[in-house]
Amino acid sequence: MKTHIEKLNDLHACEEAVEWADQFDTIEEVVKNCHRGDWLLWLAHKLNVNLRKLTLTKGHCANTVRHLMTDERSRKAVDVAIKFGRFEVSREKLDAAAAAAYSAAYAAAYAASAEVYDTAAYADAYSAAAAAAAYSAADAKTKNQLQTADICRKYIGNEIIEKFNQLK
Repeated sequence: MKTHIEKLNDLHACEEAVEWADQFDTIEEVVKNCHRGDWLLWLAHKLNVNLRKLTLTKGHCANTVRHLMTDERSRKAVDVAIKFGRFEVSREKLDAAAAAAYSAAYAAAYAASAEVYDTAAYADAYSAAAAAAAYSAADAKTKNQLQTADICRKYIGNEIIEKFNQLK
């Protein structure tokens, strides 16, 4: 029988995740102690966790950064994802909301790329402030990864473990 590390390698998990998971003896311990929601979501996707449960989980994870969303289409997509996970809306509504959110993201990325030149020109003048902001952002990212890991455990942790243990 394969170890959880061999199975993670078979799934092509990233090297960092595999190295971290190697400190544990079972997938149950890995899921219980995982500090990164993105890793658990990735694993759930690879294991074909129930689409509604996975979408509900993703919606709740995305909701943790709702305050950073500047476009109403993005916020609506989060709400629709949660509703889809609760069987309150159809797949068609989910797909439409996702398409609108992708449009919002594309528009934001295009606008941001136009500002890159100006930002680069002033980067040296603000390097200390930028370093402080980067440190603060890294701390917020770590906290968010822990928060989303807890959300994943709540909604799909057991299914991840069950499906992972069924792998040969």
